[in-house]
Amino acid sequence: MTEKIATIEDVARHAGVSIATVSRAVHKPDVVSEATREKVQTAIAATGYTANVMARNLRLNRSGMILLLVPDIGNPFFSSILSGIEKGASKAGYNVLIGDTQNDPEREATYAAYLRSNQADAMILLNGRLPAPLAKAPVNATPPVVIACERIPGCALPTVIIDNDQASFVATRHLLDLGHTRIAHISGPSGNILTTDRVGGYRRALKAAGIAPEQSLVYRGDFSIDSGIAAGRALLADEKNRPTAVCCASDGMAIGVIVAAKEYGLRIPEDLSVVGFDDIPHAAAYDPPITTVRQPRRRLGEQAIKLLLDRLGSKTPFVNNDDGPVIVPTELIIRQSTGPCPKP
Repeated sequence: MTEKIATIEDVARHAGVSIATVSRAVHKPDVVSEATREKVQTAIAATGYTANVMARNLRLNRSGMILLLVPDIGNPFFSSILSGIEKGASKAGYNVLIGDTQNDPEREATYAAYLRSNQADAMILLNGRLPAPLAKAPVNATPPVVIACERIPGCALPTVIIDNDQASFVATRHLLDLGHTRIAHISGPSGNILTTDRVGGYRRALKAAGIAPEQSLVYRGDFSIDSGIAAGRALLADEKNRPTAVCCASDGMAIGVIVAAKEYGLRIPEDLSVVGFDDIPHAAAYDPPITTVRQPRRRLGEQAIKLLLDRLGSKTPFVNNDDGPVIVPTELIIRQSTGPCPKP
Protein backbone atom coordinates (compact mmCIF):
# COMPACT_ATOMS: atom_id res chain seq x y z
CA MET A 1 0.00 0.00 0.00
CA THR A 2 1.39 3.42 -1.02
CA GLU A 3 2.17 5.71 1.89
CA LYS A 4 0.16 8.93 1.85
CA ILE A 5 2.49 11.87 2.33
CA ALA A 6 1.06 14.74 4.34
CA THR A 7 0.94 18.00 2.42
CA ILE A 8 0.72 21.64 3.40
CA GLU A 9 -2.94 21.52 2.32
CA ASP A 10 -3.54 18.80 4.94
CA VAL A 11 -2.00 21.02 7.60
CA ALA A 12 -4.06 24.03 6.51
CA ARG A 13 -7.28 21.99 6.50
CA HIS A 14 -6.58 20.54 9.94
CA ALA A 15 -5.72 23.96 11.41
CA GLY A 16 -8.60 25.73 9.67
CA VAL A 17 -6.33 28.35 8.07
CA SER A 18 -5.07 29.13 4.58
CA ILE A 19 -2.02 27.55 2.95
CA ALA A 20 -0.33 30.98 2.99
CA THR A 21 -0.87 31.22 6.74
CA VAL A 22 0.72 27.80 7.27
CA SER A 23 3.72 28.89 5.18
CA ARG A 24 4.10 32.10 7.18
CA ALA A 25 3.75 30.28 10.49
CA VAL A 26 6.54 27.89 9.49
CA HIS A 27 8.93 30.27 7.73
CA LYS A 28 8.07 33.66 9.30
CA PRO A 29 6.45 32.88 12.65
CA ASP A 30 6.87 36.45 13.90
CA VAL A 31 4.27 37.74 11.41
CA VAL A 32 1.41 35.58 12.72
CA SER A 33 -0.32 35.57 16.10
CA GLU A 34 0.66 33.18 18.87
CA ALA A 35 -2.77 31.52 18.68
CA THR A 36 -2.34 30.87 14.96
CA ARG A 37 1.17 29.49 15.45
CA GLU A 38 -0.14 27.07 18.05
CA LYS A 39 -2.94 25.89 15.76
CA VAL A 40 -0.48 25.31 12.91
CA GLN A 41 2.03 23.51 15.14
CA THR A 42 -0.72 21.25 16.47
CA ALA A 43 -1.83 20.47 12.91
CA ILE A 44 1.74 19.71 11.82
CA ALA A 45 2.14 17.27 14.69
CA ALA A 46 -1.24 15.66 13.97
CA THR A 47 -0.60 15.19 10.26
CA GLY A 48 3.10 14.32 10.52
CA TYR A 49 3.78 16.89 7.81
CA THR A 50 7.36 17.82 8.68
CA ALA A 51 8.47 14.31 9.56
CA ASN A 52 6.89 12.82 6.46
CA VAL A 53 8.46 15.36 4.13
CA MET A 54 11.90 14.79 5.64
CA ALA A 55 11.50 11.02 5.41
CA ARG A 56 10.40 11.21 1.78
CA ASN A 57 13.35 13.43 0.88
CA LEU A 58 15.78 11.00 2.48
CA ARG A 59 14.24 8.05 0.60
CA LEU A 60 14.41 9.91 -2.70
CA ASN A 61 17.92 11.24 -2.05
CA ARG A 62 16.86 14.84 -2.47
CA SER A 63 16.97 18.02 -0.42
CA GLY A 64 13.37 19.08 -0.97
CA MET A 65 14.67 22.57 -1.82
CA ILE A 66 14.23 24.62 -5.01
CA LEU A 67 16.61 27.53 -5.45
CA LEU A 68 15.22 30.74 -6.94
CA LEU A 69 17.67 33.40 -8.14
CA VAL A 70 16.27 36.95 -8.23
CA PRO A 71 18.29 39.99 -9.40
CA ASP A 72 16.65 42.37 -6.91
CA ILE A 73 14.26 41.12 -4.23
CA GLY A 74 13.25 44.72 -3.48
CA ASN A 75 11.75 45.20 -6.96
CA PRO A 76 7.94 44.93 -6.64
CA PHE A 77 7.79 43.37 -10.10
CA PHE A 78 8.93 40.02 -8.70
CA SER A 79 6.44 39.66 -5.83
CA SER A 80 3.63 37.94 -7.77
CA ILE A 81 6.10 35.75 -9.65
CA LEU A 82 7.59 34.54 -6.38
CA SER A 83 4.10 33.88 -5.03
CA GLY A 84 3.19 31.73 -8.03
CA ILE A 85 6.41 29.73 -7.74
CA GLU A 86 6.16 29.24 -3.98
CA LYS A 87 2.55 28.05 -4.14
CA GLY A 88 3.31 25.44 -6.79
CA ALA A 89 6.46 24.27 -5.03
CA SER A 90 4.70 23.98 -1.68
CA LYS A 91 1.92 21.85 -3.15
CA ALA A 92 4.56 19.47 -4.47
CA GLY A 93 6.30 19.27 -1.09
CA TYR A 94 9.23 21.54 -1.92
CA ASN A 95 10.56 24.54 -0.05
CA VAL A 96 11.86 27.57 -1.93
CA LEU A 97 15.17 29.26 -1.10
CA ILE A 98 15.38 32.76 -2.58
CA GLY A 99 18.81 34.00 -3.60
CA ASP A 100 18.96 37.79 -4.01
CA THR A 101 21.90 38.13 -6.41
CA GLN A 102 21.89 41.92 -6.89
CA ASN A 103 23.16 41.12 -10.41
CA ASP A 104 26.49 40.06 -8.91
CA PRO A 105 28.09 37.14 -10.86
CA GLU A 106 29.98 36.00 -7.75
CA ARG A 107 26.77 35.72 -5.74
CA GLU A 108 25.15 33.84 -8.62
CA ALA A 109 28.04 31.36 -8.69
CA THR A 110 27.84 30.90 -4.91
CA TYR A 111 24.15 30.03 -5.10
CA ALA A 112 24.71 27.73 -8.08
CA ALA A 113 27.09 25.71 -5.91
CA TYR A 114 24.04 24.64 -3.87
CA LEU A 115 23.03 22.45 -6.80
CA ARG A 116 26.47 20.90 -7.10
CA SER A 117 26.56 20.07 -3.40
CA ASN A 118 22.99 18.64 -3.41
CA GLN A 119 21.73 21.34 -1.03
CA ALA A 120 19.08 22.13 -3.64
CA ASP A 121 17.40 19.87 -6.18
CA ALA A 122 16.66 22.40 -8.91
CA MET A 123 16.82 26.09 -9.74
CA ILE A 124 14.69 28.77 -11.39
CA LEU A 125 16.52 31.79 -12.80
CA LEU A 126 14.83 35.19 -13.01
CA ASN A 127 18.01 37.14 -13.72
CA GLY A 128 18.57 36.43 -17.42
CA ARG A 129 22.01 34.91 -17.02
CA LEU A 130 23.39 31.46 -16.28
CA PRO A 131 25.78 31.39 -13.31
CA ALA A 132 29.33 30.76 -14.52
CA PRO A 133 29.60 27.17 -13.17
CA LEU A 134 26.45 26.17 -15.10
CA ALA A 135 27.35 28.07 -18.27
CA LYS A 136 30.59 26.11 -18.54
CA ALA A 137 28.93 22.71 -18.01
CA PRO A 138 27.93 20.48 -20.96
CA VAL A 139 24.20 20.72 -21.70
CA ASN A 140 23.58 17.08 -20.85
CA ALA A 141 25.31 17.60 -17.49
CA THR A 142 23.35 20.71 -16.48
CA PRO A 143 21.35 20.29 -13.25
CA PRO A 144 17.58 20.88 -13.37
CA VAL A 145 17.21 24.57 -14.25
CA VAL A 146 14.32 26.60 -15.67
CA ILE A 147 14.68 30.15 -16.98
CA ALA A 148 11.85 32.64 -16.46
CA CYS A 149 11.14 36.29 -17.38
CA GLU A 150 14.36 36.93 -19.31
CA ARG A 151 15.39 34.64 -22.14
CA ILE A 152 19.05 33.77 -22.49
CA PRO A 153 20.11 33.87 -26.17
CA GLY A 154 21.55 30.59 -27.39
CA CYS A 155 20.52 28.72 -24.23
CA ALA A 156 18.58 25.47 -24.73
CA LEU A 157 17.28 25.19 -21.17
CA PRO A 158 13.49 25.24 -20.56
CA THR A 159 12.26 28.84 -20.62
CA VAL A 160 9.06 30.71 -19.69
CA ILE A 161 8.79 34.28 -20.98
CA ILE A 162 6.56 36.89 -22.57
CA ASP A 163 7.10 38.21 -26.11
CA ASN A 164 8.77 41.49 -25.15
CA ASP A 165 9.26 42.63 -28.74
CA GLN A 166 5.58 42.19 -29.59
CA ALA A 167 4.40 43.74 -26.31
CA SER A 168 6.52 46.85 -26.97
CA PHE A 169 5.22 46.94 -30.55
CA VAL A 170 1.61 46.95 -29.29
CA ALA A 171 2.35 49.69 -26.72
CA THR A 172 3.99 51.91 -29.36
CA ARG A 173 1.20 51.24 -31.85
CA HIS A 174 -1.32 52.43 -29.22
CA LEU A 175 0.42 55.81 -29.23
CA LEU A 176 0.52 55.86 -33.03
CA ASP A 177 -3.20 55.12 -33.14
CA LEU A 178 -3.74 58.19 -30.94
CA GLY A 179 -2.04 60.32 -33.60
CA HIS A 180 1.42 60.62 -32.07
CA THR A 181 4.32 60.57 -34.50
CA ARG A 182 7.14 61.94 -32.34
CA ILE A 183 7.42 59.13 -29.81
CA ALA A 184 10.41 58.64 -27.52
CA HIS A 185 11.50 55.40 -25.88
CA ILE A 186 13.25 54.97 -22.54
CA SER A 187 14.96 51.59 -22.49
CA GLY A 188 16.53 49.36 -19.89
CA PRO A 189 20.29 49.04 -19.30
CA SER A 190 22.76 48.15 -22.02
CA GLY A 191 23.39 44.44 -22.49
CA ASN A 192 20.00 43.40 -21.08
CA ILE A 193 17.93 41.19 -23.40
CA LEU A 194 14.74 42.98 -22.30
CA THR A 195 16.29 46.22 -23.54
CA THR A 196 17.06 44.70 -26.92
CA ASP A 197 13.60 43.19 -27.37
CA ARG A 198 11.60 46.23 -26.19
CA VAL A 199 13.62 48.72 -28.24
CA GLY A 200 13.17 46.36 -31.18
CA GLY A 201 9.38 46.33 -30.83
CA TYR A 202 9.30 50.14 -30.54
CA ARG A 203 11.34 50.61 -33.71
CA ARG A 204 9.37 47.98 -35.58
CA ALA A 205 6.08 49.77 -34.78
CA LEU A 206 7.45 53.09 -36.01
CA LYS A 207 8.74 51.57 -39.24
CA ALA A 208 5.40 49.84 -39.83
CA ALA A 209 3.77 53.29 -39.58
CA GLY A 210 6.25 54.75 -42.07
CA ILE A 211 8.15 56.71 -39.42
CA ALA A 212 11.94 56.56 -39.33
CA PRO A 213 13.15 55.93 -35.75
CA GLU A 214 15.34 58.72 -34.39
CA GLN A 215 18.24 57.64 -32.20
CA SER A 216 18.00 60.97 -30.36
CA LEU A 217 14.59 59.88 -29.03
CA VAL A 218 15.92 56.70 -27.42
CA TYR A 219 17.31 57.17 -23.91
CA ARG A 220 18.97 54.55 -21.76
CA GLY A 221 17.60 53.90 -18.28
CA ASP A 222 17.86 51.10 -15.74
CA PHE A 223 14.15 50.41 -15.04
CA SER A 224 14.20 52.66 -11.95
CA ILE A 225 12.16 55.79 -11.18
CA ASP A 226 15.34 57.86 -10.87
CA SER A 227 16.50 56.89 -14.35
CA GLY A 228 13.06 57.77 -15.70
CA ILE A 229 13.29 61.23 -14.12
CA ALA A 230 16.75 61.79 -15.60
CA ALA A 231 15.68 60.64 -19.06
CA GLY A 232 12.46 62.64 -18.87
CA ARG A 233 14.33 65.82 -18.00
CA ALA A 234 16.73 65.28 -20.91
CA LEU A 235 13.92 64.58 -23.37
CA LEU A 236 11.76 67.51 -22.33
CA ALA A 237 14.45 70.17 -21.84
CA ASP A 238 14.30 71.37 -25.46
CA GLU A 239 10.78 72.77 -25.77
CA LYS A 240 10.91 72.96 -29.58
CA ASN A 241 11.89 69.32 -30.04
CA ARG A 242 9.92 67.60 -27.30
CA PRO A 243 8.20 64.32 -28.07
CA THR A 244 4.43 64.19 -27.62
CA ALA A 245 4.59 60.68 -26.19
CA VAL A 246 7.05 58.44 -24.36
CA CYS A 247 7.06 54.64 -24.34
CA CYS A 248 8.93 53.32 -21.29
CA ALA A 249 10.40 49.86 -20.74
CA SER A 250 9.16 49.80 -17.12
CA ASP A 251 6.46 51.36 -14.97
CA GLY A 252 9.12 52.79 -12.67
CA MET A 253 10.62 54.79 -15.52
CA ALA A 254 7.13 55.87 -16.64
CA ILE A 255 6.53 57.28 -13.16
CA GLY A 256 9.87 59.07 -13.42
CA VAL A 257 8.94 60.63 -16.77
CA ILE A 258 5.65 61.90 -15.32
CA VAL A 259 7.56 63.46 -12.40
CA ALA A 260 9.89 65.21 -14.87
CA ALA A 261 6.97 66.34 -17.05
CA LYS A 262 5.24 67.95 -14.09
CA GLU A 263 8.47 69.81 -13.28
CA TYR A 264 8.19 71.41 -16.72
CA GLY A 265 4.52 72.23 -16.13
CA LEU A 266 3.28 69.65 -18.63
CA ARG A 267 -0.06 67.92 -18.21
CA ILE A 268 -0.48 64.17 -18.60
CA PRO A 269 -1.90 63.21 -21.09
CA GLU A 270 -2.99 66.57 -22.57
CA ASP A 271 0.61 67.64 -23.30
CA LEU A 272 2.47 64.33 -23.05
CA SER A 273 1.29 60.73 -23.20
CA VAL A 274 3.24 58.12 -21.24
CA VAL A 275 3.14 54.31 -21.47
CA GLY A 276 4.80 51.96 -18.98
CA PHE A 277 5.58 48.25 -18.91
CA ASP A 278 4.86 45.50 -16.30
CA ASP A 279 1.71 46.82 -14.54
CA ILE A 280 3.17 46.92 -11.05
CA PRO A 281 0.65 47.82 -8.30
CA HIS A 282 1.73 51.48 -8.30
CA ALA A 283 0.79 51.87 -11.98
CA ALA A 284 -2.97 51.82 -11.36
CA ALA A 285 -2.71 53.96 -8.21
CA TYR A 286 -0.48 56.69 -9.65
CA ASP A 287 -1.75 60.15 -10.70
CA PRO A 288 -2.71 59.77 -13.44
CA PRO A 289 -3.13 55.97 -13.60
CA ILE A 290 -0.59 54.65 -16.09
CA THR A 291 -1.32 52.92 -19.38
CA THR A 292 0.97 49.89 -19.38
CA VAL A 293 1.75 46.43 -20.66
CA ARG A 294 0.46 43.93 -18.11
CA GLN A 295 2.76 40.99 -17.57
CA PRO A 296 0.83 38.06 -16.06
CA ARG A 297 3.45 37.77 -13.34
CA ARG A 298 1.75 35.17 -11.16
CA ARG A 299 1.14 33.03 -14.24
CA LEU A 300 4.80 33.35 -15.22
CA GLY A 301 5.71 31.95 -11.80
CA GLU A 302 3.10 29.19 -12.02
CA GLN A 303 4.27 28.15 -15.48
CA ALA A 304 7.92 28.17 -14.41
CA ILE A 305 7.38 25.91 -11.39
CA LYS A 306 5.05 23.63 -13.40
CA LEU A 307 7.68 23.20 -16.08
CA LEU A 308 10.33 22.48 -13.46
CA LEU A 309 8.17 19.96 -11.57
CA ASP A 310 7.10 18.23 -14.79
CA ARG A 311 10.73 17.73 -15.74
CA LEU A 312 11.70 16.59 -12.25
CA GLY A 313 8.87 14.08 -12.23
CA SER A 314 9.44 12.69 -15.70
CA LYS A 315 13.24 12.80 -15.61
CA THR A 316 13.11 14.43 -19.05
CA PRO A 317 16.48 15.90 -20.03
CA PHE A 318 16.61 19.58 -19.13
CA VAL A 319 16.83 20.91 -22.65
CA ASN A 320 14.12 22.29 -24.88
CA ASN A 321 12.97 20.40 -27.94
CA ASP A 322 11.98 22.16 -31.14
CA ASP A 323 8.95 23.64 -29.37
CA GLY A 324 10.97 26.58 -28.05
CA PRO A 325 10.12 28.60 -24.94
CA VAL A 326 6.72 28.78 -23.26
CA ILE A 327 5.24 32.18 -24.20
CA VAL A 328 2.79 33.70 -21.72
CA PRO A 329 0.53 36.36 -23.32
CA THR A 330 0.53 40.01 -22.25
CA GLU A 331 -2.22 42.64 -22.29
CA LEU A 332 -2.15 46.39 -22.91
CA ILE A 333 -4.01 48.11 -20.07
CA ILE A 334 -5.22 51.52 -21.21
CA ARG A 335 -5.57 54.10 -18.45
CA GLN A 336 -5.45 57.90 -18.14
CA SER A 337 -1.77 58.57 -18.91
CA THR A 338 -2.33 58.37 -22.68
CA GLY A 339 -4.49 60.51 -24.94
CA PRO A 340 -4.69 62.04 -28.40
CA CYS A 341 -1.68 63.87 -29.78
CA PRO A 342 -1.90 67.56 -28.83
CA LYS A 343 -2.59 69.96 -31.67
CA PRO A 344 0.27 72.29 -32.71
